[in-house]
Amino acid sequence: QVQLVESGGGLVQAGGSLRLSCTAYGNIFSIKDSGWYRQAPGKQRELVASITMDGEANYPDSMKDRFTISRNSDKNIISLQISSLTPEDTAVYYCNANSDFAPYNYWGQGTQVTVSS
Repeated sequence: QVQLVESGGGLVQAGGSLRLSCTAYGNIFSIKDSGWYRQAPGKQRELVASITMDGEANYPDSMKDRFTISRNSDKNIISLQISSLTPEDTAVYYCNANSDFAPYNYWGQGTQVTVSS
């Protein structure tokens, strides 16, 4: 079993930066890969970035340049650095992990990011 807890969200000004953290608890060594997603009001949840246990990061084309995902050496903290924030970045940001064991997929509770003009 794995539990994910996000932190670091809040209200920020446009043009600023923010760093989100996701801490994994439990059988973290069962995790195959992790990622950050976001869901804006009225929108579908979308992938922001993913990272393997070896630290290889991947981003959708629309998320390149302003987003950086990383994992610590103990592999229990997944971070997302966001720069040049715009109001369009306003969303609930969720941490995700895929495991070798049931239920295989985990989600955190989400952390709210609100960007003001």
